[in-house]
Amino acid sequence: MTTSFTSTARKVSLALAFAASFSAVTSTSSFAFSAEAQQMCTGDAFRLCSSEIPNISKITACMIKQRANLSSGCRTVLDRDLAAQGRKVAEQ
Repeated sequence: MTTSFTSTARKVSLALAFAASFSAVTSTSSFAFSAEAQQMCTGDAFRLCSSEIPNISKITACMIKQRANLSSGCRTVLDRDLAAQGRKVAEQ
């Protein structure tokens, strides 16, 4: 029972750390994920890039590198957000 609680507590802690990472991303001008991307990609980020949490730039780079392994929903919103961010940066 203690192992189950510890495992659950660890998962919750990782989820909170990841959410905090994405919150920090959305507050910076360098790169911002949409709320939809956060929802669609959280599982992929844990699955593919958990070793990079909480470093936002490394998570982003990892997700881009792992694009072929992302779920279709995550890939779609990530591509859309990256394209939109590229236009915003070009406009500045």
